Amino acid sequence: MIYTDVLVIGSGISGLSYALKVAQQKPEAQITIITKSDDEESNTKYAQGGVAVVTDFTKDSFEKHIEDTLRAGDGMCKRETVEVVVKEGPERIHEIVEWGANFDKDEKQHYDLGREGGHTENRVVHYKDITGAEIERALLKAVESLDNVQLLNHHYVVDLLTEHQVPGAEFDKYNLNCYGAYVLDMKKQRIIKMSAKITMMATGGCGHVYKNTTNPTIATGDGIGLAHRAKAKVSNMQFIQFHPTAFYSPITGQLPLISEAVRGFGAKLRTASGEPFMHKYDEREELASRDIVARAIDSEMKLRGDDYVCLDCRHLDRQRFLEHFPNIYQQCKDAGLDMFEDLIPVVPASHYLCGGIDVDLFGQSTIKNMFAVGECSNTGLHGANRLASNSLLEALVFAHRAAMKTVERLDEDDFNYDQLNMLPEWNQEGMNVNEEMVLLNYLRKELQSLMSDLVGIVRSNRRLQLAKQKEEEIYKSVKEIYNFSILSPQLSELRNLASIAYLIITQSIEQKENKGTFYNKNLDEKK
Repeated sequence: MIYTDVLVIGSGISGLSYALKVAQQKPEAQITIITKSDDEESNTKYAQGGVAVVTDFTKDSFEKHIEDTLRAGDGMCKRETVEVVVKEGPERIHEIVEWGANFDKDEKQHYDLGREGGHTENRVVHYKDITGAEIERALLKAVESLDNVQLLNHHYVVDLLTEHQVPGAEFDKYNLNCYGAYVLDMKKQRIIKMSAKITMMATGGCGHVYKNTTNPTIATGDGIGLAHRAKAKVSNMQFIQFHPTAFYSPITGQLPLISEAVRGFGAKLRTASGEPFMHKYDEREELASRDIVARAIDSEMKLRGDDYVCLDCRHLDRQRFLEHFPNIYQQCKDAGLDMFEDLIPVVPASHYLCGGIDVDLFGQSTIKNMFAVGECSNTGLHGANRLASNSLLEALVFAHRAAMKTVERLDEDDFNYDQLNMLPEWNQEGMNVNEEMVLLNYLRKELQSLMSDLVGIVRSNRRLQLAKQKEEEIYKSVKEIYNFSILSPQLSELRNLASIAYLIITQSIEQKENKGTFYNKNLDEKK
């Protein structure tokens, strides 16, 4: 058994900034961060655009940012959450700059503010087109300097520790406590009980439940799968944001992202044959919110039978473009395309989850002493559709709030140590089969195909019912393998992806109105 005061699962902007805050406030507390990959591998690393935050109060205001967020969320946002995030944002940005993060500035040393779809003002602070990677770099460096923080990579969480793990224990499933997690040490190939007073879920999104996604390979919905099995409340999973412009590839998996900021800079969308089309769908054209642009692209592709549409940057100022988007230009160049001479093929790809583990204004889930921050959480900020670049801001604000609540809990020291000590070590008995990887890969591809084909940008009642039936078949196969096989990260990821698919499908069936990223064509036919 390993004991720690605070267990942080995930090493992106949410987990690192939370750990940093708690460690600084409670130098006597032991904080352990675990991640299933390398330290820096997270969704944060791949965030290109920046952080949406009000810094220019002459042209912009909190009220404008609040209204833009509410409009993008299509009536599904929690206004109180939106106000908290927007109004506390500037202080959190100031803080992360003090921790060493760099953001681009103009010749007057003011932030060089970008603009993305859904925003009525320029308010996105950024570092070239690798903002997330710069934030990740600064946070990792700050965390490394703290003596009471331990970061363990290649550690994979198998299940959470709650009362239902105690053999024969009586418990109320609506009033559970979290006491840490069972963790697979991938290097030593052993499962350890990692007990903690406080557990923070900062596990990111679930993009790889679909065939094509902008997310890194680690984004398999682990935190949400774990929380769902532990009986935490999970909601709004039907609201999946598809990024309109991922670089097209016939190969499934992670697709390079072409930031929305490129369209904010003036790039135009065209069909594969070079014709403009966004004017048919929204008066804002390329600057409409992501859900509208993604559906428009999906519609044009289906209408014409094309595999992609194109992004036209040929008319843009070359020097200014290269200053803002050097890495995006280079990734296209590496693929044999020059953005100033060629049309760039793009497709919508699974990008961001607007729902997740339900939390309050301090990141507390419905399981006591288990917090969730970032993309795995449902704070109510995004509603039915995320406003571009609000996610990094949400992570910073809620990591701070969760950290302050954690410090308060640690000071109170009101933990059930008897229950914590009763939790058993992991029981590997009976699990003695090394499952062939080909079977796990087959089931994962089947799951991704059914989600992409039946539960994608446009859904229907018939597609959702068929998806439910197919998912149940895959779930039964996964459960059977899990019950008799030696545990591996691949098997655990598949188990979590099956839970994610179930939640998206069932909550899509329950959704009776088209909102934001959710579109069921049968609901429009009834009007």
